[in-house]
Amino acid sequence: MNSKVEELKARFQEQMAAVQDAEGLEKLRIAFLGKKGFITDVMKSMRDMNEEERREMGKYMNEFKGEVTRQLAEEGKKLQQKIEAEKLKKDVRYDISLPCESPLGTLHPITIVQRELEEIFSSMGFAVEDFAEVVTEYDNFEAVNVPKHHPARDMQDTYYLDNGELLKTQTSAAQNFILRKYGAPCKAIFPGRCFRNEAVDASHETTFFQMEGMMVDTDISISNLIYFMKTMLSEVFQKDINVRLRPGFFPFVEPGFELDIQCPFCGGVGCATCKHGGWIELCPCGMIHPNVLEMGGIDPEKYTGFAFGLGLTRLAMMKFGISDIRYLNSGNLKALDQFRTL
Repeated sequence: MNSKVEELKARFQEQMAAVQDAEGLEKLRIAFLGKKGFITDVMKSMRDMNEEERREMGKYMNEFKGEVTRQLAEEGKKLQQKIEAEKLKKDVRYDISLPCESPLGTLHPITIVQRELEEIFSSMGFAVEDFAEVVTEYDNFEAVNVPKHHPARDMQDTYYLDNGELLKTQTSAAQNFILRKYGAPCKAIFPGRCFRNEAVDASHETTFFQMEGMMVDTDISISNLIYFMKTMLSEVFQKDINVRLRPGFFPFVEPGFELDIQCPFCGGVGCATCKHGGWIELCPCGMIHPNVLEMGGIDPEKYTGFAFGLGLTRLAMMKFGISDIRYLNSGNLKALDQFRTL
C-alpha cells in the first residue's frame, strides 16, 4: 500500500521537474488532482479495502494531496514571477519607479447608464446583443414595417453611403437579426449608437445612444411590458417609479404607446425638468407588429411580444441632471470629470 503512494510521489516529482511553463503546470495539476487524475483513481480504489487499510491509505493520500497542492501553488508563483521579469526586460520604454501624476480616467455617463441597464436586464434573463452601426435599408426600415415611401421615413433623415447602406437611425434596425438568431421564445436587449440628420441644440444631436429591448413568447401582453419597464426604472433611480402609457404610432408595434414616467425629481408636482407637467416622455413601446414577427421568421398566430426603444442619452441626462446634450459628445473634460467617483 505504501509502495503505491511512494510510486505516485516519485512520478509527481519527476513530472514536476520537467515543467517549463504554465500550460505544463496545468496539465500536471489535472493529471494528479483532476476528476480523472491519479489521486482520484486511488481514492476510488479504497472502496475495496477493509476499514483499517482504508483509514491508513486515506491518511497517506490526504497528506500527499496536500503536498501536491502546495508544490503546484509554489511553482505557479515562480512561473508568474519569471514571466513578469522577462516582460520587464523586454519593455525598456517605461520606468515603473517614476511617480505618475496623471489622474485616472472615468467612464462616460452614457457608458455608466448602459452598463447599469445591461446588468439589470441580464438579471431578468435578457440576452445582451450588439449590432452594426452601418446597416442595410431593409434592416433599418422595411424589416420594422416601414416600407419605401412610408411617411415615417421623413422623421428619420440619416446619412447614406455610396454603396446604398446607411448609418442606422434606430436600434430597431437589429430586431430582424435578433428574431432570426434566437427565434421564439426570446428576451434580448441591444444597445447602440444611432445617427440622424438633426439640427443640433440643447436637446438634439446628430449622434445619440439608444437601447432596444424585446420579448417574444406565448401569451405576452402589455402587462409584461409595464412590469419590466417599472422594474428597470426603479433600479435605475433607486426608488419606485410610476409609469403611464399614452397611445402613439410606431410602424413596428401595434398597438403602440409612448411610455411616460412620473418625474423622479419633483414626484409629479411639476418642475423645470418635466416642464411643470409632472411627467417625462421616455420611450416608444408596444406589442410587436405581426408583420415584424413574420419577417423575423416567427409565427404571429402562435407568438406575441413587446418591444421598446429606450433613449440612453436622455436617461443619462435625467439621471445625472445634465441640461445640454451637447456636453455628452463634446469631449469637455470639465463637464465629464464629475463622474470620476461613480
